[in-house]
Amino acid sequence: MVADKSKKMKVSEKGEEMEDIDGELVHSIEKLQEIQDELEKINEEASDKVLEIEQKYNVLRKPVYDKRNEIIKSIPDFWMTAFMSHPALGELLNEEDHKVFKYLSSLEVEDSKDVKSGYSITFNFNSNPYFENEKLVKTFTFHEEGSTKITSTPIKWKEGKGIPNGVSHEKKGNKRAPTDVSFFSWFSDTEQKDDMDDIHDEVAEIIKDDLWPNPLNYFNNDADEEDVDEEGDDEEKDEDDSEDDDDQDEDDDDEGEGEEEDGK
Repeated sequence: MVADKSKKMKVSEKGEEMEDIDGELVHSIEKLQEIQDELEKINEEASDKVLEIEQKYNVLRKPVYDKRNEIIKSIPDFWMTAFMSHPALGELLNEEDHKVFKYLSSLEVEDSKDVKSGYSITFNFNSNPYFENEKLVKTFTFHEEGSTKITSTPIKWKEGKGIPNGVSHEKKGNKRAPTDVSFFSWFSDTEQKDDMDDIHDEVAEIIKDDLWPNPLNYFNNDADEEDVDEEGDDEEKDEDDSEDDDDQDEDDDDEGEGEEEDGK
């Protein structure tokens, strides 16, 4: 009986220890949650400050972007060249798109006033034989529940023109010509994005975050590639000339050896 009482006392002591440990653990987790809440509050304040700063600098950037657009207008095929030279965007333009983009006079990307709720991309075109619009705008609006509303200007194609190729579609029986990848297919796609993975449009993000901030990178990239090609051609020509000179020297040596043998 004494042994049983001793066992019960030990079990009771362990139970009290477990209660003490559980109590300390709960207390520590509560304290940790308080700190996390404090950090979250600071992060929210930081996000608000970042947005305020971004809004401020968007206002400062606007006249500089306008000035840049005015200069770009004096450079033939600037935007078409920049698009074509971009490793991702260039894949989106087919041959007919190239013809249309020759009339692209300017590009504008504008954030919404509160920055976080969306942005718009505007393509300004000179008068062209493809569509009536002088301005095509695609807008992305982010909703709090996670979806994205996408709108785009309806393209008023001229007679005989249209997606995918900007040219008339020849029909054979009841079949249309095969659909080709086109920039204007992307532009006209306004399917609402509900999946979190699709909340941001990849092409739009590339235009907004990569091409728009410094298109000169890609315009110059095209010129640099041409320079590299020309340098490569020159090097190949020099190598060919060098080989021809070596061949000529060998021929001269052979002739000299032949003349010496005849003299003997």
